[in-house]
Order: sequence, then structure tokens, then C-alpha cells
Amino acid sequence: MKNSIKFNLLTFLFIASPLIAVEGVAVIDMRTAVLSTQAAADAFKALEEDADYSSNLEEAKSLQADRQAIAEKLQKELETLSQEEIAKMQKDINDKGKDLEFLAGKIQQSQEETAQAVFAQTGPAMQKIITELIQAKQIKVLLAKNETMLFSDPSLDLTDDVTSMLDVAAAGAPAQSD
Repeated sequence: MKNSIKFNLLTFLFIASPLIAVEGVAVIDMRTAVLSTQAAADAFKALEEDADYSSNLEEAKSLQADRQAIAEKLQKELETLSQEEIAKMQKDINDKGKDLEFLAGKIQQSQEETAQAVFAQTGPAMQKIITELIQAKQIKVLLAKNETMLFSDPSLDLTDDVTSMLDVAAAGAPAQSD
């Protein structure tokens, strides 16, 4: 009987609660808000134009294409190849895979460093904007939007508001030199 009551209560909370208006509650995905700004787009465009980054990206694409070509050749000619040739091709595939993993790590690290720089640059403005939105929308509870959230009404999501306001704040700020 107790389990039945708990189940019914949970069912009500998860199914019926979206029908209940929640005053003073909002959600935000701060990562998406920041990485959707024009400043982030500009930073990632600059990263793509960086010689080291673009070289790593091109090398990774080349390695992936070589690896794929060897794998396809191995698959097509498997019955006619000697054991030595098969072993050599498999070793080449593995070696290229390891090189590809290394380059992917370097590429991901560069992307993460760029994202962190954008966060550092926009952090104070974002805090100010969030504080202003909390006051303006009379928010009493602000939740981080993540995978554990079972439901959120899109009208409660401040992510796009923060992104827009960050872009406006950046456009109004004088250009900073590096």
C-alpha cells in the first residue's frame, strides 16, 4: 500500500507537475549561453585560422582517410593477402588510430582552452546579466539545465536571454586589445 501511494505521488509529480505553473523558477545552460555568443564564434573562428590548430585538423583528416583506405583494402583483398600483409595492414591501421587519438586530444584541448578563455572573458558580464534577470523576472530558484532535469518548460529557460544580453554587452563594450 505504501509503495502504491509513493508510485501514485511520483506519477502525479512527473506527469501533472508540468501543468502547474511554477512562479519564480528558471533554468539556464550557462555553457550554451556563453558558447552561443558572437564572442565565442569569433574566438573559434580565430582558432580555426591558427596554423597549429588547422595543421592538426588537416593531419587528423588525412590520417582518418588513410586509415579508412587501408581498412577498405584489407576488407576487399583479405582472401588474397598473405598473413604478413594482413598483419602489416592491421598494424598500420592501429598505428594510424593511435596517431589520430593523439591529434584528436590536441584538437580537443585547443577547443577547450578557447572555450575557457571565452568563459573567463564573459564571466563577469554573465554574472551581472544573470543577477539582472533574477531581479527582473523575480526568480527565486535558478536551476542549471542538465541531464538530470526531467522536465522544464522552455519558457523558463534563460539561456537565450543570457546569450543575447552577453552579445549586446559585448557590442557596447570598447574593443579590448590582446
